[in-house]
Parts: sequence; C-alpha cells; structure tokens
Amino acid sequence: MHTRKDGIMVILSSPSGVGKTTLVKLLSERKKFYISISHTTRKPRPAEKNNKDYFFVDEKEFQRLINNDEFLEYAKVFNNLYGTTRSPVINRLENGKNVIFDIDWQGADQIKNKRLNYKLITFYLLPPSKKILFERLSNRDMKDKLIVSQRMKEFNRDVLHWINYDYVIINDTIEECYNKIDKLIDAEIIDGPKEYDKNYIRDHVSKLIS
Repeated sequence: MHTRKDGIMVILSSPSGVGKTTLVKLLSERKKFYISISHTTRKPRPAEKNNKDYFFVDEKEFQRLINNDEFLEYAKVFNNLYGTTRSPVINRLENGKNVIFDIDWQGADQIKNKRLNYKLITFYLLPPSKKILFERLSNRDMKDKLIVSQRMKEFNRDVLHWINYDYVIINDTIEECYNKIDKLIDAEIIDGPKEYDKNYIRDHVSKLIS
C-alpha cells in the first residue's frame, strides 16, 4: 500500500522524436526525480555515456537478466531490447525518492499491469503535427533517411496507445510542455484540481493520424 513516505513513479512515453528524453532530464533536474536508467542492446549515440544514459549490454547479458526475472519491464523497440531492472527502482521508492521513466508504451503497460504499491502517473507526449515531427527527427543525429522513414511509419501505430495514459501532452515547446506536466504531477500528489481537456487531445490525435 502506498504511503506518503514512499516515492512516486512517473512515466513519460511518446513516439520517437517528440522530446521525452529532454523532458525527463528537465523533470529530474528541477523536481529532483531519479531517472530510471534502462538496459539496452542498441549501440550508444555519439554523446551518450554508459551507466549514465543507458546500461549498454549485449543480447546475451540482456537474456540473462530476463531469465533471472530481474526486469520490471522490457520490450523490443526498433530491433533493439530495452528494459528496467526492478531492484534500483523499488529501493529508491521505499526510501522516499521519486522515480521517472523514459520508456515506450509496451514498458508502460507492463508496469501498470504489475499494480505495484506506489503511486503511478503516466504521460504520453505528442508532436504538434506530423510535419514538425519529421523535421525534429531529420535534425537529430539520425540523418539516415531510411531511419527517419521507419520512425514515421511506426508513428501511426504508436500514437494509438495514447488512450492508455493518464494524461496526453502536446510538446509544442519544451518549456510549455514541462510546465503542464509539472502542474499535473503536483495536482496528482495533493489530489487537487487538474487542468486537462481529453476531448481536445482526442481531436488532435484524429488530425495526426488522418
């Protein structure tokens, strides 16, 4: 059973390129959330560091962790495996630390289905438009047109999972998006009023996939 002494869990998910990693880092810096570091079998990007951005492992080590039931959640995304180990998360929650996850909808579903005895708030981030998403992906370190094309194809499938989240936020600008998430987290913690229009989000999703 969740108590006020325990930490809370916050999940941020989004289609690739919407900006969740940047927002996770902001929430960590400004609200003192501990970022859950995932294990992954993908190769590091140029600026990424092992044991800081991810625990970069090979498939054999990842499978060993699966076999030992060490993951709170894991999933295959774009042919690479990603997973969150259980012990570091639970230890921090029990010591009153808040934990934030940068994971996709598959991992979010797994954590929700485990029904852990800690407060969980889930957010799904969307781009203002497909055109802006394409521009953001093209400007990232993935200059390969085939990779950008693959991400855009996955978008229509991924976006359908918005309905399974507590809140959906449109990332027009990072600061504005952060402020909306920040206010909703605070409102959830004190069980206060929340400014959130689900019908507006539903209309926005319809435009994105039309």
